[in-house]
Amino acid sequence: MAADTSVVGDIAERYGLALYELADEAKCLDEVAGDLTDLKQLIADSEELTKLLRSPLIYRDDKARAMAVILEQGAANELTRRFVGVAAGNNRLFALAAMIEAYLAELARRRGEITAEVTSARALNDEQLQQLTESLRAKLGGKIAVEPKVDASLIGGLVVRVGSRMIDASLKTKLQRLQFAMKGA
Repeated sequence: MAADTSVVGDIAERYGLALYELADEAKCLDEVAGDLTDLKQLIADSEELTKLLRSPLIYRDDKARAMAVILEQGAANELTRRFVGVAAGNNRLFALAAMIEAYLAELARRRGEITAEVTSARALNDEQLQQLTESLRAKLGGKIAVEPKVDASLIGGLVVRVGSRMIDASLKTKLQRLQFAMKGA
């Protein structure tokens, strides 16, 4: 399994960096990033699309046509469409989500942005996201991009992950710590 992850990571890094270079040359970094962010959300929200991308039973031409329709309906940039078409033609759509992550990570790195993954029990509103962003900017400095996620099992509080650092202030974790402390007493 670790070897599979490494292979996908290697493919994703190469494709993501190649797309970054092409988008930089074409002066459409933000357009492509917007397309990829929308596509990433679509993949995350659609179990059928995930199956389509990963299934070895579906022909690559069928996958390419399906992705072309999705991108056309989403009014994606021509470079984004061609990129996904090349990935489909090379039978690499199984790694598309990782390619998107690699592109967005490269874009953020070159812009000096720090990405903070924030998981909460309920969706944060705009004001809460703004306050959190300002707080993280004060602590970490530089540009902060907050990537919100929802995990109802947290019960309350937040889990903030920046790079390899994690701050877990969730009610779920506090209750687990209390449970372990009571077992020890």
